[in-house]
Amino acid sequence: MASVWPDAGAKEWTIRAMRDSKLPWPAIILEFLTLLLLYLDGAGLLMVALTGAFWTFSLLAVWWWCSDQAEPDAPREIEGNARQQQLEQGHMVRRALIAALEGTGAPMMLVDRARIIDANAAARAALGEHILGQDPRIALRHPDAIRLLDSADDETATASIRGLTRSGSLWQLTRRPVYPGLWVIEARDRTAEADISRAHTDFVANASHELRTPLSSVIGYVETISESVGKMDGAVMQRFLGTVLREARRMQALLNDLMSLSQLEAEKHDAPTSQIDLAPLAARVVGEFAPPPGNPARVEFVKPDEPFEVAGDVKQIEQVLRNLIDNALKYGDADQPVTVSLTHAPRGMAEFLVTDRGAGISADHLPHLTRRFYRTDPGRSRAAGGTGLGLAIVKHVVERHRGKLDITSKVGVGTKVSVRLPLIPAKEQKVTSPS
Repeated sequence: MASVWPDAGAKEWTIRAMRDSKLPWPAIILEFLTLLLLYLDGAGLLMVALTGAFWTFSLLAVWWWCSDQAEPDAPREIEGNARQQQLEQGHMVRRALIAALEGTGAPMMLVDRARIIDANAAARAALGEHILGQDPRIALRHPDAIRLLDSADDETATASIRGLTRSGSLWQLTRRPVYPGLWVIEARDRTAEADISRAHTDFVANASHELRTPLSSVIGYVETISESVGKMDGAVMQRFLGTVLREARRMQALLNDLMSLSQLEAEKHDAPTSQIDLAPLAARVVGEFAPPPGNPARVEFVKPDEPFEVAGDVKQIEQVLRNLIDNALKYGDADQPVTVSLTHAPRGMAEFLVTDRGAGISADHLPHLTRRFYRTDPGRSRAAGGTGLGLAIVKHVVERHRGKLDITSKVGVGTKVSVRLPLIPAKEQKVTSPS
C-alpha cells in the first residue's frame, strides 16, 4: 500500500496520533479490516498475505520515520515551556520584591548583575532618583561597595562605607541573594551611632584630662608642703594652701556638673509635669548675684507682674538661669551690667533672655558652644573657674523641657542667650499660691 501523504494536515494528524501512542493502533486496525475485505471479496490467500506483508512493512517504516521526526521536538518543547515558566516566575518574584521594598523604611535596592532594577523611597532619598536603572557600581562608586557587589552569587556579604552620601557619613551595606540573578542591597545609616561612640570616647578623654590637671596641681602642692613642714614661710604656705583649695573646688564643680549631666541623660525622655511660675523663680536666682552693700548691681532684672506658668523642674530651670548669668558675668565686660528679661514669645512660649556686653564670640564658635568641654578660650575659661560643661547642661535641660535654646553674638558688642519654654495654656493651669 502507498505511504504517500494526501496533504500536510493528514501528516500532522498522523504524527500527533502516533506520538501519543506506543504503537499505531488505528493504522493496524485499518490494515486488518482491508485484508479481511480482500479475502471476503475472493482474493487468493497468497495475494492477501503479500499485500499484508507489504502494508505492514510500509506502516512500520512510516511509523519509525514519524517517531524519529517527532521525538527530538519533545525535549525542545519541554525546555521552551520550562524557560517560559521560569521567566514568568522571575517576573512574579520581581514584582513581589518591588512591592515589599516600598513598604520598608530602610533604604533598599533590588539589583541584578548590571543594573538597579528598583529602589524604595528611602534609598532614592538617600542616594538620589538617578540611581534607578544605573549600574550599582556607578551608583555606589566606592571601592568597598564594588568588592561587595563582586562577592559570590550565593553569599550574603556586608561592608561599611564611609562618605557614601556626605563627608563623614557611615553606611552599612548588606547584599543578600533572593532569587537566581537577583540580590537585595540593604543600606543602614550608622553615622549617628558612630558619632555617639566618638562623643563618648571624647567625653571620657576630656573628663580625664579636666580632672587630671587640678589633681596633679593639688598633689604637687601638698607634697611640697609636706616636705617643708617647719621650714616654709607662712605667707608662702598660705598661698600654696589657697591654690590647693581652689583646685579642689574646681574638681568638685567639675564632678557636680558631670553628675548633673548624667542625671539629665537618664531623664531626657521624661518631660517634667510640675507647674511653676518663672517670674518669682527668675527673681530668686538673680538675687543670688546681688552685690555686697554699697556696690552697684551687676545683674539687672525687672520682675514681670503677670505669671509665666510652665511645666518644669524647678532645680533644673534655676540651674539653667544660674549658668547663663554666671557665664555672662565671667566673659562680659566687668563695667557693664548683665540684663535678664522674661517676656512672651510667639507660639505660646515664655522667653528668658540673658544679655551681656563685652568681647562677644566669633561666629565660627557658635555652633559648638553646647558641646561638652568646648571652650572658645581654654586658658581664660579655666582661670575664671569654668568647667566647660555649663552650656551643655543648659542644652540638655532645655531639650528635656521641650524648649528651644538660641545663642547669638557679635564680636565687640556682646552675646545674647535665649531660652524659650512652652507655657501651660490658661485653661489647663492649676491655681497655685504665690512662690
